[in-house]
Amino acid sequence: MKIAATYYNGQIFQHFGQSPGFKIYTVEDGKIVSSEVIDNGGNSHGTLIGYLSQAGIDALVCGGIGNGAVDKLTSMGISMYTGFSGDADAVAARIAEGKVQPSMAGMHACSHSH
Repeated sequence: MKIAATYYNGQIFQHFGQSPGFKIYTVEDGKIVSSEVIDNGGNSHGTLIGYLSQAGIDALVCGGIGNGAVDKLTSMGISMYTGFSGDADAVAARIAEGKVQPSMAGMHACSHSH
């Protein structure tokens, strides 16, 4: 399993489409076995969705995310863990261990253009 978290300075970044980077966690047998921080390359919103899909991501952890992005990501089979904040490593570990279920608590309707 691969988990991607919106990421900045060790924390879950609060807006998916504007996240400066992601931390990608590889999970085996309920434990994180490796991780890497990647820059988003100046991409935003829709471009990030394609990147995550190509990277083989199974789950996304973020603060807030718009309905359109959620629809696209879930249609690709990516589980959503929205509405999270705080230490990205701690949240990813809880997901890997099965202690947190997918959540849509951070969905919002964006008022800005994409």
